[in-house]
Amino acid sequence: MKNKLTQTASRLGIKPEEMPRRIAIIMDGNGRWAKKRGLPRSEGHRQGAVAAEKISHLCVEFGIEALTLYSFSMENWKRPMEEVNALMSLYAEYLVKMRPKLMEDNAKLVHLGRIGPLPKEVKTELLKTIELTSKNTGMIFALALNYGGRAEIIDATKEIARKHKAGQIQLDDIDENCISSHLCTAGIPDPDLLIRTANELRVSNFLLWQISYSEFYVTETLWPDLEQSDLEKAILAYAKRTRRFGAVVDGDKLLGH
Repeated sequence: MKNKLTQTASRLGIKPEEMPRRIAIIMDGNGRWAKKRGLPRSEGHRQGAVAAEKISHLCVEFGIEALTLYSFSMENWKRPMEEVNALMSLYAEYLVKMRPKLMEDNAKLVHLGRIGPLPKEVKTELLKTIELTSKNTGMIFALALNYGGRAEIIDATKEIARKHKAGQIQLDDIDENCISSHLCTAGIPDPDLLIRTANELRVSNFLLWQISYSEFYVTETLWPDLEQSDLEKAILAYAKRTRRFGAVVDGDKLLGH
């Protein structure tokens, strides 16, 4: 993975340390993509799934350590039932179809979100794919499906409270590491780069804890149209940033607040 990342950096004319290791993407614009072509929204979502497969494979080839895709939010259940049903059917199909490529790429699928409300078929295929790829050692592919950032923090808080009540956690043990270890993303480093497509300028309840110091990149490109060149532009934009993490830059050194 490190060799691929170094090769990608060299090809793009940047230093390996200027490459993002972890990328998160808010995939937006499927509906607009379909509308522009006079097609039903379901076709936009289907093309969005094709883009997800393409971009995840590109990230493997680029040497990215973790990719998180915001696929379906808890708020998306408010959409018309016909659209939601079509999406769920597509997820079940996609989770089966993606297995050979995940295994070929040595990528490990993990799920972010509440699995309970998902339809039985989706849960079945999701768990099968997670189990199949569980021993893969390459890129972590985190799929946020029925996910909400606030709900994630609430669930983590409740679990910590239960453990405190049981005497497993003391108040002084509750710090950033403790909270991080009780989130859906436990064990996955926070994103270096957050990409949002379709020129939308909001985070939409996505990874609220984890993106505290992520660099943001917004593109006008609709998600189904996202290509390798778009991903490379985002990486090059990231490479020009100076990540300060709340500190002050003095020359090439980071100083405290």
